[in-house]
Amino acid sequence: MKRFLIVGGGKGGTALLRTLSEMDRVAVMGVVDLNEHAPAIRLARDKGIPTGTDVTPFLRERPDVILEVTGDPSVYERLCRLTEQGTLVISGAVANLMLQLIDEKETWFEAWRSRQRELDAILNSTHDGMIAVNKQGKITLFNRAAERLMKMRMSDVMGKPVTETIPNTRLDYVLKTGKRELNRQQTLPDGTRIVTNRVPVTDRHGNVIGAVAVFRDITEVASLSQQVTNLESMKSLLQAIIDSSDDAISVVDAQGIGILINPAYTRLTGLKPEDVIGKPADTDISEGESMHMKVLKTRQPVRGVPMKVGPHRKDVVVNVAPIIVEGELKGSVGILHDMSEIKKLNQELERARRIIRTLEAKYTFDDIIGRSEAFTYAVEQARQAAKTRATVLLRGESGTGKELFAHAIHNDSDRKYHQFVRVNCAAISESLLESELFGYVEGAFTGARRGGKKGLFEEASGGTIFLDEIGELAPNIQAKLLRVLQEKEVLRVGGTKPIPVDVRVIAATNVDLEKSIREKRFREDLYYRLNVLPIHIPPLRQRKEDLPDLALHVIKRFNQEYGRNVETIEPRALQALQSYSWPGNVRELENILGRAMINMGYHERTMRLEHLPPLEATSRASFPNMGDQTEGETLQEVLARVEKETILRTYRQCGGNKTETARRLGISVRNLYYKLERYQLDSEMEM
Repeated sequence: MKRFLIVGGGKGGTALLRTLSEMDRVAVMGVVDLNEHAPAIRLARDKGIPTGTDVTPFLRERPDVILEVTGDPSVYERLCRLTEQGTLVISGAVANLMLQLIDEKETWFEAWRSRQRELDAILNSTHDGMIAVNKQGKITLFNRAAERLMKMRMSDVMGKPVTETIPNTRLDYVLKTGKRELNRQQTLPDGTRIVTNRVPVTDRHGNVIGAVAVFRDITEVASLSQQVTNLESMKSLLQAIIDSSDDAISVVDAQGIGILINPAYTRLTGLKPEDVIGKPADTDISEGESMHMKVLKTRQPVRGVPMKVGPHRKDVVVNVAPIIVEGELKGSVGILHDMSEIKKLNQELERARRIIRTLEAKYTFDDIIGRSEAFTYAVEQARQAAKTRATVLLRGESGTGKELFAHAIHNDSDRKYHQFVRVNCAAISESLLESELFGYVEGAFTGARRGGKKGLFEEASGGTIFLDEIGELAPNIQAKLLRVLQEKEVLRVGGTKPIPVDVRVIAATNVDLEKSIREKRFREDLYYRLNVLPIHIPPLRQRKEDLPDLALHVIKRFNQEYGRNVETIEPRALQALQSYSWPGNVRELENILGRAMINMGYHERTMRLEHLPPLEATSRASFPNMGDQTEGETLQEVLARVEKETILRTYRQCGGNKTETARRLGISVRNLYYKLERYQLDSEMEM
């Protein structure tokens, strides 16, 4: 290491000191200047370099080079005389030239280092891996992307032969042949798929002096390519679904411009794709507001909006919903339904409902549960009645199963493949019941259908008609019914020509018909026509031995309805059921068991006493205190008084709701109206 002595502490000395102190092969042994406060002296002290005002002590240490930068020629001459052989004295002019050369070198070197840093930053920031080798096949470039993809460190491979360090790069082949290899796919040892370009590096004379490989991970690209393929397939599938739909579909973008319609839309509206796509959303509307624009404005769907569309002003109903993707409104989609088709479907639905309402007989004798003597006798009577065409009159309290018997008789008869028409005579108003039963001719009354209408007796021809609540028929309808039973023909309302019918009549009532006859509310001749085969169905309180089997049958049915799996009833609960009087009969039993099942845990399989509602309270409500008999009251008067009190109390409990009152009392609404008028209870309610 050369030792330098700087003589002169001015600007030149300071520059030389700063430069020489940063060089590895040079040591500044001291700085000399007559001015102890010269800049170079202060800088030398800061760096820990010896300083002084006399050069003699430093000359004794025999410096290798003395740099004279005082600018005084006499100082240079004196130094040349004082120095011993082997010490080089450089004048200020030469020192300044050296200083300039050093500055230029440092400037160039700094620029080179800056460019090298920029190049390294570019090479290391690229997503592509890069490997370069020189003419000898040794690695000279290995960027960060190459480190990531090859799972190697640059420090482990730089300067080493590529064939020994990184197999299968084929850079040795490119060096040897000078040929390019472009877009070659390769799989790395860890399964990463890459695509690589390998090219030779040549000098100005075309000689190969190295090779470079640039490669990229295409695993993600291959995955994206597969996703694109899948999306294209899904798009084709969705397009096929939309095109095959019978519903007319219209789609617009967020600005309300049409972007898609399907063939069903063209068939419905008569508009082709070129008439709609790329056009405003209201282009297809003949009458009405654009629901697409409304939905785009409010971002809320609309349903069932009628309008007219297309050149033929087609009546349609539209449903439109917004298309929102990740919270951003992308457009809206509309479904158009042809109103003419909807009307046709409604007509077919009404016809189907009418058929279901009138033709369906759901129960057979297998659905009738009971083994008591009185009930078994009623079932045997019904079985015998099913083999004949005679009119059957089912009698019994409300809830005993009269309709169940009617179904079973029809299904066990030779008419089971024909219509079974059910009519609740108390549920239809008197003004409608006549036209419903017997039909009417065109113009019979205001609002009569063109061409007239068949009555239920004509609909049931060849089958069975079940007339429930027969005791509630008005006198004029009783007369017409008597004609049907006697003459086997009906006369439509407003008509003059009788129409023959072949109908099996099953009637049912919970009314005391004999009493009604005495009170002139029921025709005696009709009674004898109906009472050909009377079947009395005993109330539940008279056949309590049937209750266990009947209860289990009801529970089995409720299991399916409620999604439960109740299997048995514990003896205490069964005893409570058998000790109850059951004023509401089987219908009340179904109500009690249904409420009990709701009170049970979801997985419980045994119905216990605590699950049952309080039967005693129900019993007391059903059988009110008769009170003391007033002196001179007959039995009929006592019964009338109790009936009036019971109806009034129940009527008040129901808040004047006649339908609910009739249901609780177990009588028809028509019968309730009669009793309210008879006892003048409406006026008492107002009080």
